[in-house]
Amino acid sequence: MWPSYQDEHEFNAHLVCRMCCMDERDRVQKKTFTKWVNKHLMKVRKHINDLYEDLRDGHNLISLLEVLSGIKLPREKGRMRFHRLQNVQIALDFLKQRQVKLVNIRNDDITDGNPKLTLGLIWTIILHFQISDIYISGESGDMSAKEKLLLWTQKVTAGYTGVKCTNFSSCWSDGKMFNALIHRYRPDLVDMERVQVQSNRENLEQAFEVAERLGVTRLLDAEDVDVPSPDEKSVITYVSSIYDAFPKVPEGGEGISATEVDSRWQEYQSRVDSLIPWIRQHTILMSDKSFPQNPVELKALYNQYIHFKETEILAK
Repeated sequence: MWPSYQDEHEFNAHLVCRMCCMDERDRVQKKTFTKWVNKHLMKVRKHINDLYEDLRDGHNLISLLEVLSGIKLPREKGRMRFHRLQNVQIALDFLKQRQVKLVNIRNDDITDGNPKLTLGLIWTIILHFQISDIYISGESGDMSAKEKLLLWTQKVTAGYTGVKCTNFSSCWSDGKMFNALIHRYRPDLVDMERVQVQSNRENLEQAFEVAERLGVTRLLDAEDVDVPSPDEKSVITYVSSIYDAFPKVPEGGEGISATEVDSRWQEYQSRVDSLIPWIRQHTILMSDKSFPQNPVELKALYNQYIHFKETEILAK
């Protein structure tokens, strides 16, 4: 239902506000999707500056699909409009062959640089190649990729104070969700007590910087997320990149609770602290090449080695 308006001015004001929100959403999506495309194109030493312009001839689009699929595709080498349309069509046909649904996207839409449909095409590619393969223990067969990613996020961040994930928009504005995701896997890099008192912008900057050090391309900017309702597709794209970067709980495993993360990390560090000197000590012993000449002593040394290999190493 359309809301009721007091007069024409109120209706126009609402319309302008709505259009501004849509323009802002498209701006953020364009920036995020451009970074995502470049993350993959850099593998073949290519780069785009403008998502709408640099996909028009189809060459970068074909290169992107080749990187994502590992399949070599044909392409037209000419520069006329006909060749551009042909290259874009090659890309669209390839997606259709992989059962990717392309709703109302034609080759001339991309060749003409249509903003909405170019964003729609890249989002479709992201869904197919990055998000559709997500697997979560306990998922139901009819869950969408977005629902699976949400379930993974909820499981990973369960138990963290002040963190509750019900969507991929407003729940991420304060940056706590991003930091909780990272803390679950790398508690040495994030202080969750500090996260609770920092500003939204500080939390977001911290999470993006730490994630980048862990190999997650910085697809988002803090100022674009520190708003009441960040762009959902942009957040999903980034969160799925975090999912790809971090290890998964093995089938049948439950992982550990949020309250155990820090204590288990301390236990791990303690074990490492005792393991390192043990390794150094035995490296020196194993480097000794002065073997006894007496057969009885030599056999005794061999038996010590067998015991070391089958007992002590296994224990460590």
